[in-house]
Amino acid sequence: MCMVIFAPLFAIFAFATCGGYSGGLRLRVDCANKTESDLSIDIAFAYPFRLYQVNFDVPTCEGKQREKLSLIGDFSSSAEFFVTIAVFAFLYSLAATVVYIFFQNKYRENNRGPLIDFIVTVVFSFMWLVGSSAWAKGLSDVKVATDPDEVLLLISACKQQSNKCMPVHSPVMSSLNTSVVFGFLNFILWAGNIWFVFKETGWHSSGTRHPPDIMEKQSSSYNQGGYNQDSYGPSGGYNQQGGSFGQQTSYGQVDEFGQQQQSGPTSFANQI
Repeated sequence: MCMVIFAPLFAIFAFATCGGYSGGLRLRVDCANKTESDLSIDIAFAYPFRLYQVNFDVPTCEGKQREKLSLIGDFSSSAEFFVTIAVFAFLYSLAATVVYIFFQNKYRENNRGPLIDFIVTVVFSFMWLVGSSAWAKGLSDVKVATDPDEVLLLISACKQQSNKCMPVHSPVMSSLNTSVVFGFLNFILWAGNIWFVFKETGWHSSGTRHPPDIMEKQSSSYNQGGYNQDSYGPSGGYNQQGGSFGQQTSYGQVDEFGQQQQSGPTSFANQI
């Protein structure tokens, strides 16, 4: 139930906080000649963080000429990979929710549904771990590439001591930090669900039912074989011994033997 409720929500938070991000920074270049200064240089960037495509103009502090620069780095691969995993995880969790609720009989038929669900859950768990780790490293690089102090190093006018360059404000990365957190939360959620999905498969049921079957076979063979043939058994060997004992101490044989003893002396007396 937790998987049905939280998996779609966590996936939405993951790709929304990353894929919907847009931010920027502002710089200030104060030239020695105040008329050439630019006190508000805005640099905007957004997902998928192809920073080398982000261009901006800065003053050269040498007349009215301006210098065209761009940010450094391309971090689109890790960001797009992370968002892609989140989107597919969201779609699969929604489809799985519909199957769990409305098609439970079809899901358990021939054990095919639980096996597919188990394999997909393992794959998504691994993908969430890889994607979240890659995006965490990519976000760290994005923070460095968009740090105003690092961007100021790209401006040639800031290399002259007569000019003063300083950052006005830095980009806000709180939503991107949240996306990394939700990425690892999704990994924990999907990895924890592996056990519950595994319990629905035939692998788990066969593993739990096999020992009782063996015990039943052993007990049945024990009752049919060794226990009934034991001399201390209540119905087998003891009755057989009792039967042989009854035959050895038969009263019919004793009576017959007594008649022979009585007939023997009588005939002997008659002979005398």
